[in-house]
Amino acid sequence: MFSRTAGKLQPSRIFRCLITKSTLGIPPARTMADVTIIGALDDNYMYLITCPETKEAAIVDPVNPEKVLETVEKQGVNLTTVLTTHHHWDHAGGNEKLLHLKPGLKVYGGDHRIKQLTDLVNRDEVEIKIGALTASTRFTPCHTTGHVCFYIPGKEDKPPVVFTGDTLFLAGCGKFFEGTAAHMQEAMDKLGQLPDDTLVYCGHEYTVNNLKFAQQVESDNQNTQRKLEWAIARRSAHQPTIPSTIAEEKTYNPFMRTRIPAVQKHASQTDAVSTMDSLRCEKDNFRTS
Repeated sequence: MFSRTAGKLQPSRIFRCLITKSTLGIPPARTMADVTIIGALDDNYMYLITCPETKEAAIVDPVNPEKVLETVEKQGVNLTTVLTTHHHWDHAGGNEKLLHLKPGLKVYGGDHRIKQLTDLVNRDEVEIKIGALTASTRFTPCHTTGHVCFYIPGKEDKPPVVFTGDTLFLAGCGKFFEGTAAHMQEAMDKLGQLPDDTLVYCGHEYTVNNLKFAQQVESDNQNTQRKLEWAIARRSAHQPTIPSTIAEEKTYNPFMRTRIPAVQKHASQTDAVSTMDSLRCEKDNFRTS
């Protein structure tokens, strides 16, 4: 049901967002929340979000509970919250065991199919406290009918962050398992309205394959070529390609560029939704050597 990229994450590695560097000239960013990137399965990402002031923490999509708790213990933080982007097993499948190992956690998500759910948040702008931080929901049904992204605003020189699950990938988007092209277009428009410097943390390491597809869509897009070269080097070094930014995604992600004439021309369409539909069908059948 779920595709996998050829490059696999090294399961023992944990990466801190503060040392991640963008290929497009954006320096490493200090965010309102400390974000620890934790690899899981073959190409999944879990994210530990910590309030620097209180050391209270939330975990996004904890499919590997033991690894989550190992990180929590190592960092000496107080895990109180689970943020679940959607019900698929590789995102919500660890909730039950995590709650068994650490009872009493609050579990937020937009779908009653999510195991151990305590708080249903199937709408926009629901606020969730993580210590002194406030995350808010962005409801993006399409990949699943209850898919939710979680956004934490920035402050002064600290950029905002968004955890997009399987809605927005670096240079791609999720499959329309339970929705339509119109739903995904609405989701892309909604995420595209976030501040341009918002750091994007997605659910999977699909970046190289996504960029190769983006190159097929817009062969003359130099942003795509530069990002692809950088992403291949990162994966060769077993490093994550995340995060990107909303601004970056607008320069090379075809699913955020469905109103761009060159993208519409490639899709042989004249409007955003039809272009979205055509691109997704093409991507579903896209294979690289």
